[in-house]
Amino acid sequence: MQIKVFLFCALLACSGIACRTHSATSTRSAAPASTPAPLPLWPKQVPGETAPLGEEKDTSTEKSNKVAGKPLIRLGNVSQPTLTVFRPAKDKDTGAAVIVCPGGGYNILAYDLEGSEICEWLNSIGVTGVLLKYRVPKRPGLEKHTAALQDAQRAVGLVRSRATELGLDPKRIGILGFSAGGHLAATACNNYEKRTYEPVDDADKISCRPDFAILIYPAYLTVKEQGDKVSPELPVTANTPQTFLVMTQDDGVRVESALFYYLALKQVKVPAELHLYPTGGHGYGLRPSAHGVTTWPKRAAEWMQTRGLLAK
Repeated sequence: MQIKVFLFCALLACSGIACRTHSATSTRSAAPASTPAPLPLWPKQVPGETAPLGEEKDTSTEKSNKVAGKPLIRLGNVSQPTLTVFRPAKDKDTGAAVIVCPGGGYNILAYDLEGSEICEWLNSIGVTGVLLKYRVPKRPGLEKHTAALQDAQRAVGLVRSRATELGLDPKRIGILGFSAGGHLAATACNNYEKRTYEPVDDADKISCRPDFAILIYPAYLTVKEQGDKVSPELPVTANTPQTFLVMTQDDGVRVESALFYYLALKQVKVPAELHLYPTGGHGYGLRPSAHGVTTWPKRAAEWMQTRGLLAK
């Protein structure tokens, strides 16, 4: 079995995508020694990048806040975006896949809390998790999401282009994001007709429209000063993907971010499901707590099931 797994991961590595099979290994390290290192998202030059911003590293310290009593990786200075594929057990595999976008205010990435831990949960329900390490912090002189959107568009198209060799259904490739990653996921869901970069290979000829979206405490979806009008980079249409949203009333990002985006989806008849909770704040990932909001993974799995996304 170990030989088969090694050969399969080697095949994916040759395709430009790193692979990890689901296991109980620690998520404290961004790239555990037992798994292949993530491979570059872009085959050559990353669009618009001329020089690294500095050392890519975990910016957490001993004094950094913990979540559910556990530390988290706050990955900073990402100049070389990557993908890592987390595969479910073969007997659970549904053929669905989700690109996972950690949050971090477009400054850092909560790489395990909102990344690798989420991929492992997706594996538990038979979904392939694809962890996207997108560029942060936001680049000077550009919109906060410009570089990250290029990475997200590239990721969706690349995974769809590799669907056959990865054993995926190209019509069940979704995107999931937290906080700023939720904004990135929503932006990808509303900007897919044309790449925001010059195509670099055949993968960029494949559709980069996600088939569904899961947005957990998404940020920046509305403009407060304009009566919570949906942000201009989110031109919602009837072809915006079906969406699942979660938010709490006491979230500092403001619950209106999810509420008004949901209403925009409703107005154009995009299937959407919104779960609101009174408490829980922001940045909890899926780590359990006394707040009801941390049961959202069960609700999300139920939604995926009822929408036919988990059918084998």
